[in-house]
Amino acid sequence: MKGYIEERAVNIANYIIEENATVRQTAKKFGISKSTVHKDVTERLTQINPTLAAEARKVLDVNKSERHIRGGLATREKYLHQKGAV
Repeated sequence: MKGYIEERAVNIANYIIEENATVRQTAKKFGISKSTVHKDVTERLTQINPTLAAEARKVLDVNKSERHIRGGLATREKYLHQKGAV
């Protein structure tokens, strides 16, 4: 079981780096919770492969800093579509 978790953590980090993916996208892709993705990258992976963990962390930090912008754009799109439908 432990080997599976370590392998999953490495796969998750590689996916995040290659696809520039968010925690939510990664969780959906791997069929796990956002909490598990976060724990794999921030805790488990730092013990397995600190370099890979740091790279994945950079991507996640960028995504976190941009999330308020994405949320605003999503809200804008929502209301533009509602206005057009009325």
